Amino acid sequence: MTNFETSLEYARSLDQADKLSHFRDQFSIPEDRDGRRNIYMCGNSLGLRPQSAVSLVNEVLEDWARLGVEGHFKATKPWLQYHRLATSGFAMLTGAKENEVVAMNTLTVNLHLMMASFYRPDATRNKIIIESTAFPSDYFAVTSQIRLHGYDPDACLVEWVPRDDELLYSEDLEELLEQHAGEVALLLLPGVQYYTGQVLDMEAHCRLARDAGCKIGLDLAHAVGNVPMELHDWAPDFAAWCSYKYLNSGPGAVGGAFVQSRHLDGDGSDQLMGWWGHEESTRFRMARTFRPAEGAERWQLSNPPVLALAPIIASMGLFEEVGIGALREKSQLQTEYLKFLLDQHFTDRVDTITPMDARGCQLSLVITDSNLDARAVFKDLEAMHVIGDWREPNVIRVAPVPLYNSFEDIHELIERMKTAIGANEKG
Repeated sequence: MTNFETSLEYARSLDQADKLSHFRDQFSIPEDRDGRRNIYMCGNSLGLRPQSAVSLVNEVLEDWARLGVEGHFKATKPWLQYHRLATSGFAMLTGAKENEVVAMNTLTVNLHLMMASFYRPDATRNKIIIESTAFPSDYFAVTSQIRLHGYDPDACLVEWVPRDDELLYSEDLEELLEQHAGEVALLLLPGVQYYTGQVLDMEAHCRLARDAGCKIGLDLAHAVGNVPMELHDWAPDFAAWCSYKYLNSGPGAVGGAFVQSRHLDGDGSDQLMGWWGHEESTRFRMARTFRPAEGAERWQLSNPPVLALAPIIASMGLFEEVGIGALREKSQLQTEYLKFLLDQHFTDRVDTITPMDARGCQLSLVITDSNLDARAVFKDLEAMHVIGDWREPNVIRVAPVPLYNSFEDIHELIERMKTAIGANEKG
């Protein structure tokens, strides 16, 4: 445990010692109209815009104006292969081989595409296990896949339920698999739980799936760009993620997918097909015989949206420059510092449900003092230009992102929280 101090001067000394502090200047940090500094702690919901995204988007626009359709082959960065500019970054962040990852579509679209290949229920194995607190889009995707195969979600959807501390335990998942032995076709689980911020033991869950004889897919929306991973070695069957949170690619931006190497052979008959998944060298012959592209690219359907890819390419450049290891080290220090300040100033009033031994950037805060209105505290924080987010029934999620949040941001968050709490004390 680091010996932290509570003063502003100490927070600034941490920033001075921070070897990554200069990356903050490469992002656009929102300011309120009155010029007061925003404390942006919402990168777990929408990351900030990299400055370099502007030039890359403009480059595409200018090439389009200059070249028209020839931009597919003659643009500064030819559009035909533009999606591949994200490949090395995605592979680095997920611990995958480059042929196992692809930039395409959005998260739920990719989950459906992957389940079309890897959820193949039969009369014996037809159940899917998800966490009971899964993000609604995952629940919708899973229940619709079950129905499309002619099964009843009430019978085939099995939920892994958190304990009273709101956390998920691997031994409970193992028990579920034993209860439904031989019946489970797929596990669809998060890498980081969106509500609590708990980092799950993805490696152990992949091992449990293999032992149970079922497939496993990972939703990495809150994990990618946040925590190191080794997907190739852990060997889930597939994974999918969005890129607008920690990957800073803009609202609704292009997501990514992973397919483990053992699934990258075959004729494409086990997947939904589209012409951009056809091998590049013969794609424009317009033949009706599908010849799969190499690697995970065979799951592509349509030509990628180049303008929407440009910001993720900009962001990947920053991630590759700094490396996920250095980001993780700073993130751990920042969240430890935040927890220290919470304990120093709000003992028995504010706590976090995020387990400190299994955390990423996000700490999910709860107001534990019954004399305080948690929602009113959050509203007052918003009025003081603290940008976090509220999740029902009582959680304030804050996420110091190491690429652009400073230690002074964390100190100032606590100072504004003091004011908000003081204004909402009863009696």
